[in-house]
Amino acid sequence: MNYNPDIHHRRSIRLRGYDYSRPGAYFVTICAQNRECLFGDVVDGVMVLNDFGRVVKDCWHGLPTHYCHVALDESVIMPNHFHGIIILMPIDPIPVGAGLKPARTESARTDIKRHGLSEIVRGFKTFSARYINEIRNAPGVKLWQRNYWERVVRDEDELNRIREYIRTNPVRWEMDQLYPGQP
Repeated sequence: MNYNPDIHHRRSIRLRGYDYSRPGAYFVTICAQNRECLFGDVVDGVMVLNDFGRVVKDCWHGLPTHYCHVALDESVIMPNHFHGIIILMPIDPIPVGAGLKPARTESARTDIKRHGLSEIVRGFKTFSARYINEIRNAPGVKLWQRNYWERVVRDEDELNRIREYIRTNPVRWEMDQLYPGQP
């Protein structure tokens, strides 16, 4: 079905006017399609990954090899969703010149493309879905829900609260709003 603005009223959950390619920390949550528990189980407050969960972990940790300005912070893979903190780093200027004089620097690197958060999340979802669908012999089957939640991390205190939330997520699994059967 083609997009029809009279029928399809998609409201953006992103901050209006915010540049999501800016350096900073971003907290993302991505849900499995239909919140299906695909990535393992929580046993005694510890997330035990299955093969699919290990693929998600490998794809997450591989992001900095695909996007040179990406650093990763805390993350957790849950049975039906994923939480992680992505840090978009400034791209260092390239030194120009050499010899006895101090090297000049250019104000911005032109040889590196600065990817925004949505493109990085899309890459993560695509890489992981492709590998998992290969394992389960199901090409083209949706692994992730269409969108994702994100929060721009505003300061160090908030970053530390989010880190703690991520670390303790498996312990609170049965109370989580994404736990199967929760309203």
